[in-house]
Amino acid sequence: MDPSTFNEYQRQRYEKIQELREQGIDPYPPRAHRTHLSREAVAAFEAAMAEGQPGEPVWVTVGGRIVAIRVMGKASFAHIEDAAGQLQLYFKHDLLGQESYGHFKELLDLDDFIQARGTMFRTRTGEPTVEVHDWQIVSKALNPPPSKWHGVTDAELRYRQRYVDLMANPEVRDIFIVRSRVVSAIRRFLESRGFIEVETPVLQPLYGGAAAEPFITHHNWARRDLYLRISPELYLKRLLVGGLERVFEIGKNFRNEGVSFKHSPEFTMLEAYQAFADYHDMMKLAEECWSTVAREVLGSPVIHYQGHVVDLTPPWKRVTMHSAILDQTGIDLDTVPTLGALQANIRQRGVEVDTAQTWGKQVDKLFSAYVEPTLIQPTFIVDYPVELSPLAKRKPDKPGWVERFEGFVGGVEAVNAFTELNDPIDQEQRFLDMARDFAAGDTEAHPLDEDFINALMYGMPPTGGIGWGIDRMMMIFLDRPNIREVILYPQLRAVQEELT
Repeated sequence: MDPSTFNEYQRQRYEKIQELREQGIDPYPPRAHRTHLSREAVAAFEAAMAEGQPGEPVWVTVGGRIVAIRVMGKASFAHIEDAAGQLQLYFKHDLLGQESYGHFKELLDLDDFIQARGTMFRTRTGEPTVEVHDWQIVSKALNPPPSKWHGVTDAELRYRQRYVDLMANPEVRDIFIVRSRVVSAIRRFLESRGFIEVETPVLQPLYGGAAAEPFITHHNWARRDLYLRISPELYLKRLLVGGLERVFEIGKNFRNEGVSFKHSPEFTMLEAYQAFADYHDMMKLAEECWSTVAREVLGSPVIHYQGHVVDLTPPWKRVTMHSAILDQTGIDLDTVPTLGALQANIRQRGVEVDTAQTWGKQVDKLFSAYVEPTLIQPTFIVDYPVELSPLAKRKPDKPGWVERFEGFVGGVEAVNAFTELNDPIDQEQRFLDMARDFAAGDTEAHPLDEDFINALMYGMPPTGGIGWGIDRMMMIFLDRPNIREVILYPQLRAVQEELT
């Protein structure tokens, strides 16, 4: 780091670092000795006052970032902020001595981290405060506070330099505190129902479990290309073959796709599989988990999302895809069994929708354009075309459709689940069909996984499987319009020029 490149603010702070060192003070000591967070210090003081022992001082050692300083001659105030909140510190020349008090006045800046030891009292305005008996700097900040720098209103800057965003915007910190609590609550919910958490490979010799284009990397030792997983599904289902009947995983998936308000190429996914269950059982699991977690973390199953009041209380509405499309467009899918007939019917009705290469994908485009935006209250859309769901079991009475549902909340697809296909012969044929699509140019087609077929040949019990994106769940729970708001480090385009 070349001090000659520092701006005015950084240069002033660097000079203070040099002065501290000249006086034998380490501006970055190897350890600190905090005894109380701010909230704990206040609680200890209030407890002592409640016990009627005002004569016994409450000693605390606190530490945090300086967020305010008021220097007033021989007595000054500062506020520090830690993970629990803010706390006022009171510095007196008479108590600290000339040297220590002088260092406070002359060498400290906003955003420096300090540690202070002292006794608790209340000011005349009633604010709990630490009267500082001794203090030390524990980390000197070179950069000035964001408000004196770039500010943090620019979204691109906020995402690129999330540390600045977190410093300046407490509500952003709250997002990720809530996110952590949601993930913990999901784990508790599943474990209470007999599920065990497992880990499956992120680097896979063959990707699968979803219709998506993978990222490719190379393993030098193995001398072969590997794929960042697009889904853990096929590895999780192998575990059911092996006798683990209820498994789940929360982890990163990677899909080489574009970015939108609800898509990120790197995202966190929950997937869970339950033996001797089907997609009806997974509907109950999903609605109970979402409502339970919302109540536990947010305090209520009723949430607000993009101007809508959404009630997650079970049971959620259940509608077949066939009925939903018929209601919104007037198109009866049973009467248009081929791609040509479906597209002709679309044109006859004046329905505006992009064209697709297959019947199933045309149905999906029709659904996305006309049905999905209307699904504000939690709704399960049930039964999908087989070509859209190569890993789901066929409906016995409609073999062109499969036992699959997607759950929608606030007009956003939030949950995906199947009655899992466990017939190895049917599964192999679907993989072969997808391989032909891949050869024809469909880069999202599912490849043939011969080892997974071999696993199914040992027998997989009837199984229900489910998955949902944690990021989308957080968008909905916290009323955020963009998925990047709930991912600490979202993927962004390369910076064209350095931020200064």
